[in-house]
Amino acid sequence: MKTIKRKKAVSIILASLLSISLTACGSGGTDSGAAGGDNKSGKVTLELAISKSSQDSAFIQQDILDEFEKQTNIRVNLQLIPAEQTTTVLQTKLAVDETPDIIQYNLASAVTDLNLERNFEILDNEPWASRIVNKDVLSSGGHLYSFHVSQDTGMQGVVYNKQIFEELGLSLPTNYKEFLAICEKIKASGITPVFMPYKDAWAANIWPAAAFADFVAKNEPTFFDDLNSNKKKWSDIPEFKTFLEQQYEVYTKGYTNTDVLSDSYDMAVGKFLNKEVAMMFMGDWLIEGVAEQDPSMELGVFPIPSSDNASLGASPLGGQLFIPKKSKHLEEAKQFLDYIASKDVAQQIVDSKGYVSNFSDVTTPELPAYKQDIVDNYITPKKTVLTTDAFMLVDRSELYRLLQDQFAGGLSPEEVLKSWDEKFSQLMQDKGVAGF
Repeated sequence: MKTIKRKKAVSIILASLLSISLTACGSGGTDSGAAGGDNKSGKVTLELAISKSSQDSAFIQQDILDEFEKQTNIRVNLQLIPAEQTTTVLQTKLAVDETPDIIQYNLASAVTDLNLERNFEILDNEPWASRIVNKDVLSSGGHLYSFHVSQDTGMQGVVYNKQIFEELGLSLPTNYKEFLAICEKIKASGITPVFMPYKDAWAANIWPAAAFADFVAKNEPTFFDDLNSNKKKWSDIPEFKTFLEQQYEVYTKGYTNTDVLSDSYDMAVGKFLNKEVAMMFMGDWLIEGVAEQDPSMELGVFPIPSSDNASLGASPLGGQLFIPKKSKHLEEAKQFLDYIASKDVAQQIVDSKGYVSNFSDVTTPELPAYKQDIVDNYITPKKTVLTTDAFMLVDRSELYRLLQDQFAGGLSPEEVLKSWDEKFSQLMQDKGVAGF
């Protein structure tokens, strides 16, 4: 009991400090007071918590927020959270009831990081729900918990500069041996073949998340069910070790930036714009980021070449909106979702972002070239596979750190998998999953 009280006290202190930090880094907020974000004039202010790394989110475009306020007299104040603190800050605020009215997060991660079912509203009966085309990308446990106007899932593979490939006469590789040969030719031209920004630990998981999933789908279709019931372990699949060796070999052969553990993802767009690098193991969201800076730059994505004719990784849809059960302005928060879901506003967002619409009455616009390539070459012929993130029931942060340790020279691939087996088992026990 003393331990529980001590933890609660620490959480309250931490939450207070984080709350002060968030207030300082929020945009605006001058008319929000202590009484649930309302000011003296009676105008409701919704608090929307979002990572600073997501400031390009379609849902927080200033023109949309301004028009919503004009129509409803409801203001939206942004709580911008430093990217590396997002999960910790939200976990703490939910735990001590300093809850934002709306949160933008990733559904797959919210299930494990934020205790989705306990903390968030079910949205099955909202007015817009009947118009959703693909409910799976917004659902967990058979219920709608999140909101998005798009049904796009981020595609993960090797983002590459098409112009560099064309200038060097390179074709897309269909296996690992061909990939290494391409890296050698790019390096000989004076360009860094692959940019690895592994200061951000999650980036080191792009290769394994797609490679593992592709192998399992083709060779061990029951693996994730067996894994999540403690019948199999990560280290039981020899090929997983091979895939980790492959990614590390790309580094040891000198095909990457030198300081992989010092360079971060926020450097990636600049590296591509300056044509310093030709490829990166990443999602197609990077292509969108580059296109916003230079629409003339032609980038594409092909599957992680871990095995012959691999499928393109499809990560769970990210950047959804959630409404916490303890929102101080629950009805107004739902009103904000109603507004974004309205046909005209949803169409505006879909058009501006080039999304594949998830509403039956909102038309998908002409897609950017890279996205149309993905549709034509991978989605339509069904050459995609959901990455491991879609099947994980626990937080993956420790796996990311173990992958960093491999690049620091501290762990072999075998040790990475065995250490992750131990941590995974403990996390599943802590979660109360049957069989652990």
